[in-house]
Formats: sequence, structure tokens, C-alpha cells
Amino acid sequence: MTYQKGDQKNLLVVGTVAIDSVKTPFGEAESVLGGSATYFSVSASYFAGVKLVAVIGKDFPAEYMKVFEKHDINTQGLVRADGQTFRWRGAYGYDLNVAKTLDTQLNVLMQFDPHLDEEQRKTPFVFLGNIDPDLQIKVIKQLKGPKLIALDSMNYWIETKRDSLKKAIEMVDLVVVNEMEARELTGNSSLIKAGRAIRKMGPKTVIIKQGEYGSIALYGEEIFSAPAYPLEDVYDPTGAGDTFAGGVMGYLARRGEISGETIRQAMIVGSALASYNVEAFSLDKLTSLTMHNIVDRYNDIKRLTAFEDFVH
Repeated sequence: MTYQKGDQKNLLVVGTVAIDSVKTPFGEAESVLGGSATYFSVSASYFAGVKLVAVIGKDFPAEYMKVFEKHDINTQGLVRADGQTFRWRGAYGYDLNVAKTLDTQLNVLMQFDPHLDEEQRKTPFVFLGNIDPDLQIKVIKQLKGPKLIALDSMNYWIETKRDSLKKAIEMVDLVVVNEMEARELTGNSSLIKAGRAIRKMGPKTVIIKQGEYGSIALYGEEIFSAPAYPLEDVYDPTGAGDTFAGGVMGYLARRGEISGETIRQAMIVGSALASYNVEAFSLDKLTSLTMHNIVDRYNDIKRLTAFEDFVH
């Protein structure tokens, strides 16, 4: 497993940086760092050099900027606009796979209009978070010869901008969505059928996230099922899917090649990072990892799922 991080900023993420308030049966956190691009960037930074494009408000705390600095994330594309930062308040019951949104304040996110500079346009690996698909398309059109473009989405865009989302999907190489989104987008209850239907829209690879049950990838003629790491204690699942995607893309960007082997390895890396993320609120655990932690959990997942040939 190759894991040393390179110096080159070879991974671009366009998404949201937010301030979250979260309550679960095991505790709560008020006004903590969140956002899809935040979790993604920190996770990916263990393997790749990350450029972040997002918008924040004047109220964004300086201490949260230090998180990006700690992980050597390029924040030249992080625009500070007049107004308040995007805020989300949510709660989880004992089914931690389902978040209940209590309040959403888009604030400066309503002004988000990403314009890439020349360096950002030439980034070889690009991930588009679950922002408006029209903005995803706008970013794609600004890119110059990327090696891999991936995107995530959410139910809201499937329901309100399905045509734009399908157009964006046609333009990318990899789609990462959760199981509910895959089913709603395609009308298929079977995740295998849903994955194949999304592939027919254009992308070569589809990864479907299944929360505590892992993830499934469809690429070429192959199907790969990656397990989640079994945990005794889960405190906050917020950002787990974005952390998983960050691990996947960070590892692929580090390896610099897209193949069945690297996709499978990347998914286990993503599972390892996501398992750490849910062990604490916000990014408290994710920001304190070492590479040894990640490799140890990667190897644990491998041991947990290894078995011998059938004897007959």
C-alpha cells in the first residue's frame, strides 16, 4: 500500500464549508466545523495535496482556519464573503444512518459562484461536492485536461434539478452517492441495478455508500463490496460519507492511476478514515490521526474480511 503524501497540490475539491450543530443519543456539539468539502479535504490531505474551493462568511472563526493550515490544504479558493457562513443543525436517533435536519441557513452559500484560477483549472484530480449541479457543470467547463472528475450529490438536487444533475453526471468519470440517492435517481431498489443505470448515464465508475454496511463499486465488468469497519462506539456520523470520499479520492490522486486494484484499495482507505471520523464529534478525531493509524485500520479491515478457499 503506497501512502506517502506528495508535495504537489494534485486534488481539487469544490463544495461547502459550514458551521454545524449536531445532537445524537451520545452527546451534542454546538457551532462546530463542518461542511462536505471540509471533511473531504482533511481526509484526502493524508494522501494528496488538496486545493479547496468554497465560500465562508465574515463570522467564520480563525481557529477553524487553523484546521486547514494544519493539514496543508490550499485555501486560496476559499472566499470570505459578506454575510454569515452556511449553517446546518441536525439530530440523529439510535439509527445513526438517518439524519434529521432541524435547520438549514444557506447564508453566503447562496452567493457561491466558483471561478477557478489557472492553477486550479489544471488540477488532475477533481471532486465536486453535493452543490447545485449547475455549479458542478460550470466548474467542469473550466477544467483543463483533468485525469479524473468525480461528483457527489444529494436528494434535494435529484428532486429539484434532475435534468441538470444528469447532465453533470454525463460529464464525469466517477459518481459517489449513497444508497437512497442511487435508488431515487434511478428508480431501482437493487443497488446493483441502480449502479448500472448510473453508469449508463456516462461515468465509468460508480460507488454507492451504504453507511455502516460499507460501500459497493461498479467499474468495467467488476463489482466490489467494501465493508465498513465494525465499531463499538459511534458518536457522530456527520461527514462520514464525505470523509469516505476524501479517502477514496486522496488515495487515487496519490497513486495517480485508476484501475480495479487502486479503486478497491481506495475504498478500504475511505472506510478506514470514515470509521475514525464517527468516533468523535465534528473533525475532532479525523484531524488527530497519524498515517500509522490509517494503515493499521486498513490492515484490520483486510484481516476481518479475509478467508480461505472453500474445502471440499
